[in-house]
Amino acid sequence: MSLSRRGLLAAGGGAVGALAAAAPTAAAHGDRGRAVRTGFERLAADGYAALAGERVGVVTNPTGITRDVRHIVDVMHADERVDLIAVFGPEHGFRGTAQAGGSEGRYDDPATGLPVYDTYLKSGRPLADVFTASGVDTVVFDIQDAGARFYTYIWTLFDCMEAAALAGKRFVVLDRPNPVTGRAALGPVLDKRFATFVGREPIAQAHGMTVAELALLFNGEFLTQPVDLSVVTMKGWRRTDFFDETGLPWVPPSPNMPTPETAVVYSGTCLFEGTNLSEGRGTTRPFELLGAEGVDRHWAEAANALELPGVRFREAYFAPTFSKFQGKTVGGVQVHVHDRASFDPVRAGIGLLVTAKASWSGFAWRPDNWIDKLTGTTSVRTLIDAGADTDEVVGAWAADLAAFRAVRRRYLRY
Repeated sequence: MSLSRRGLLAAGGGAVGALAAAAPTAAAHGDRGRAVRTGFERLAADGYAALAGERVGVVTNPTGITRDVRHIVDVMHADERVDLIAVFGPEHGFRGTAQAGGSEGRYDDPATGLPVYDTYLKSGRPLADVFTASGVDTVVFDIQDAGARFYTYIWTLFDCMEAAALAGKRFVVLDRPNPVTGRAALGPVLDKRFATFVGREPIAQAHGMTVAELALLFNGEFLTQPVDLSVVTMKGWRRTDFFDETGLPWVPPSPNMPTPETAVVYSGTCLFEGTNLSEGRGTTRPFELLGAEGVDRHWAEAANALELPGVRFREAYFAPTFSKFQGKTVGGVQVHVHDRASFDPVRAGIGLLVTAKASWSGFAWRPDNWIDKLTGTTSVRTLIDAGADTDEVVGAWAADLAAFRAVRRRYLRY
């Protein structure tokens, strides 16, 4: 007699038993004995009761893992208690084989045999048709976010919620931590005139929410046709937690988000995508290393003179292996956050833009004004061009940010 992979795992105690047996202690991840339980862990511990009797499809990527670093698709496929029939891959793909701006297309997953459908750059009725063709009753979302409005997975969430509503599907969000805490919303709020896949709706540049909270916000404020939504919250997560305090393993949610430290600076330094300077892609420290040919020590000196809380800037030289300045040695700064509790990444990003323009004559915005899409406004670009200082630029979004914070508060669950 032979046992199937699914049967073998079920005989060994199922997903929950295997998860409990193999789970490392929180201390192994530097958490001093406390561990956060993700939405998936709570769903599995409840025997997938929330999905009982339904044909399920999962929107996920390599971050959809258990604490013993198995992928939830592999775990669910091996468990008789859930009827998993499809996977939906976002940008970079379900298994993560594609670089920025790419996806894996439609294929059958070699590990499970499940059909994998491509959601990247699909929305509205075309995406609804994908859900319909898959035969699922319920769409489950489980992807690790990075905490910034322009990190596109939250707009994959939005698009999938909208499409699920059009297709008459139920939608379940399994929550994971905001890796840079959920203490506060920071930065400019998107003006709908600049809506793109790096920002569909008017939320703050650093939103300070988890994906489940964002799903509730999207459903309550922005979707014309709300979806039948359920969220499975975490247990043990505190709004002041950085990722390394959760006891959870980190998987890069995209190729240029290698560490939780990258996420700490990302909501500010990603703005350099809108300039002619390198944002550090092609280095081992993307978004922490910034620079261009011709930049010298004067930028680091000017940035340090701002005396921004929690951060220092080191004169740095590097040679990107791809993207801007590939194979060339450029000068710039490395961002060193020494007190992340007091560090404001968006203010720091603005300060770096202001000082880069003031200290380097070669500074320029991308010709397509991509900076306006990233910030969600023209004011950052126009104020910096007019010679405004960091405080003046940051002050320009105060009223809009206060209004967003009031709306945001209604959807917080921790």
